[in-house]
Amino acid sequence: MRDIKPLLILLLSIGLVGTWSYHLYDKTQYSQRRIEVFVKDSAAVADAIRDSLTLIFSSTIKDLDQQLTVTDSSLALTKTRADSLQRTLGIRMQEISRLRSEINIILGKGSNASSGDIAVARKKIEELQSQVRQLETQKNGMQDEHAQLARTLDLLTKNAGSLEQSIKQLSEENAALNQKIYLATVFIANDVKLVAVGNRGSKETASARKANRLVASFTLQNKVQDFSNADIGIVIVQPDQQVLQNPAWDSGNMETNSGTKKFTRIVKFDYTRDEIKSLTFSLDVPDFQKGTYTMQLWHKGYLIGKGETKLK
Repeated sequence: MRDIKPLLILLLSIGLVGTWSYHLYDKTQYSQRRIEVFVKDSAAVADAIRDSLTLIFSSTIKDLDQQLTVTDSSLALTKTRADSLQRTLGIRMQEISRLRSEINIILGKGSNASSGDIAVARKKIEELQSQVRQLETQKNGMQDEHAQLARTLDLLTKNAGSLEQSIKQLSEENAALNQKIYLATVFIANDVKLVAVGNRGSKETASARKANRLVASFTLQNKVQDFSNADIGIVIVQPDQQVLQNPAWDSGNMETNSGTKKFTRIVKFDYTRDEIKSLTFSLDVPDFQKGTYTMQLWHKGYLIGKGETKLK
């Protein structure tokens, strides 16, 4: 029995040593696996964060490009406003360009980017997003101003039609007033008479065979102005509707408000405003026609009086 006891103690010692050796080996292997898994998981998380930041960065840049497209079209305002917005946009774009460059450098490191690099990239992306939001606010302000300008222009366009109509009406009224003023300077003719006189003196006659002279008389008045060397155009139309003319009377053509007309003669005289001017003249006619002789008085292109005589 004494020989067996030492053997049992030896076997028990060997068993304990083996058990602890296995336990220590297994623990070492487990620790190595945990470190390996931890390292792999940390790399995956870093890659995921970097990919997420890259996605956010790309989305921000895409939104920025859209903002710039709308902003460029919105700059078609007044030149002063456009210049001011262009300067502001230039400053903001310089800042955005700087941030994009710095973020691209960090994200371009790929798996070599440290946690510090990723933190810096995250901060710069947040700053970039802030710049894009400010650009969005600026764009909305420009769109509101553009809409207000469009409404103002639309209102001006509508008012322009009314204003054009008012100007047209004013022009017509002004033309009518000028016409009235012009007509006020035209003589008023009264007591217009045209008679035929026989060859036995100044006795009137109604016989074409006995008549050898036409005598015309009328009065003129103007309450607006004086005239120096005023003239009245005389047109005498014979029964055959031809204007009576003679080179000795300085007959010719004159312009009237109804076109060019032939005249028989021109009577010239001086006139004092508000005077009642009596005028008389005679024309020797070698061959009278039977029928009605009509006399027209014209001043400044307007017909101011008519008279006639009928011969048998």
